[in-house]
Amino acid sequence: MPNLRFRPATREDIATILALSIGGNAPGREIVDDADAADTPEYQTAWDQIEDDPNNNYFIAELNGEAVGCVQLNILHGIAGRGKSRLQVEGVHIRADQRGQGLGGQMMRWVIEYGREKGARLVQLTSSKTRPDAHRFYDNLGFERSHEGFKLAL
Repeated sequence: MPNLRFRPATREDIATILALSIGGNAPGREIVDDADAADTPEYQTAWDQIEDDPNNNYFIAELNGEAVGCVQLNILHGIAGRGKSRLQVEGVHIRADQRGQGLGGQMMRWVIEYGREKGARLVQLTSSKTRPDAHRFYDNLGFERSHEGFKLAL
């Protein structure tokens, strides 16, 4: 299996993150993003906020120097559980033409180790109900379906 290399994303990666996100969009979800508009104020302001938060990080997964995946990782510090920190995983994407080679599993094992290194005692994520393949993927990695998620658009 080819080895991924992980690096922190930079502002110059916004279009790549958007393209990966759009390509991995859950079935039936409306696509509101545009990788060709990465330099618009909305995306730039969002990047500023991410960059200013030391607990919020994007990473790019590269294969032979080419971006093939991305993931956003947030350390959430809490009081409950004797001050347990959690690693919140968002925006997990492997480029469509690279799926099925074990790269997603390799990325998630890297994510789990990142959480350990940051002192997190739990890794958590959500996955759209319309993605049974993703659910099996996370099941196979040892994740438990422990909660029902709720969202409210504002």
